[in-house]
Amino acid sequence: MSVARAHSAVRSVGWRAIAAGPAVAAVTVIVALVATGDVDVPLRDPDNVAATYFVLVGFGVALLVWLDVAIRAARAEGAGFPPSREAMGRVRRERWTAGRAVVAASALLGFYVTYMAYRNLKAVVPLVRPDALFDRQLADWDRALFGGHDPATVLHAVLGTGVSTQILSTAYVAFILFLPLTIGASLVFSRDLRAPLFYTTAQSINWLIGAGSYFLFPALGPAYAEPSQFAGLPHSEVTHLQAVLLDQRIAFLHDPAGATPQAIAAFASLHISMSFTAAMAAQLLGLGRRIKIALWVWFGVTMLGTIYLGWHYVVDNIAGVILGTIALILAGLITGIDPRAYRQRPRTAVATPGRGWPGPGRSDDRRGVVSDTP
Repeated sequence: MSVARAHSAVRSVGWRAIAAGPAVAAVTVIVALVATGDVDVPLRDPDNVAATYFVLVGFGVALLVWLDVAIRAARAEGAGFPPSREAMGRVRRERWTAGRAVVAASALLGFYVTYMAYRNLKAVVPLVRPDALFDRQLADWDRALFGGHDPATVLHAVLGTGVSTQILSTAYVAFILFLPLTIGASLVFSRDLRAPLFYTTAQSINWLIGAGSYFLFPALGPAYAEPSQFAGLPHSEVTHLQAVLLDQRIAFLHDPAGATPQAIAAFASLHISMSFTAAMAAQLLGLGRRIKIALWVWFGVTMLGTIYLGWHYVVDNIAGVILGTIALILAGLITGIDPRAYRQRPRTAVATPGRGWPGPGRSDDRRGVVSDTP
């Protein structure tokens, strides 16, 4: 792959869009350095979580790249699956240039560096604001919205406390897979990298502004502030996780420099902000109907789960939607990408002879390779 072709791939995306994710990461690291330095806590990657995620997700993306190339090569060749080695090579050279690979890797790295810095910011909230907790006010606002009733108690009565608990618990814990799956799939399968760079930057911004909201209104969440409301729920992955996080918080407050950084913060809900960002980005970018439905269903289930399981107040979730909206707007401004224009961009394509097929990549019938030409 020539240097000229790599530079061409980078220019087609634009340096502004490419630099956006790393820039958000740099700002978040600087803010984290200031915050942790103010309370004499070292900046670190707690338990090497961010580094581990980056390696594992990077490996997963590599597998998705192989799958992307194999599917496109089989379609271009028109001879079924698996495709020939020659067809695989042609598609790889055409689609996965050195420039595209570097851009995708830098976006992924920027996202997890931002996450690492976010974890440090979240950890020191109780140290920076030791006497501030807004759980009582947030709970009062929730009861005002629900006519004097606790939203979680209402959901327990409506949905029951058996199978519903396990389903919502599983969905909540699955969030750890949701983010890397959506980011990895967007980076691999998109027609060009502008859409996934917009999306990944928006999710990185969620980490930064979400951490800011923790400092604005520090809160533990209903399960910790009013545990009696959730005592009737059966044991699940979430009840186990909540106990682990409480133990970590106690240990961290006793030894901030040595213990695992605490990770309890309710306002605003980043589960909601990031799920909303994903669903809204799919709408703005004009993705397929099934993808949009799946993401909105995910958003709805997550909304129920955060309240039912006691992680968040309804007000936290409303704030999460607002944060997700802000993240999308800022991502557009920083990357210079208008997702609506991306959706409306004309798609010129030539289908493989005898095998018309819609999708991200299009086959050039003269060479039998996949082109990313918009």
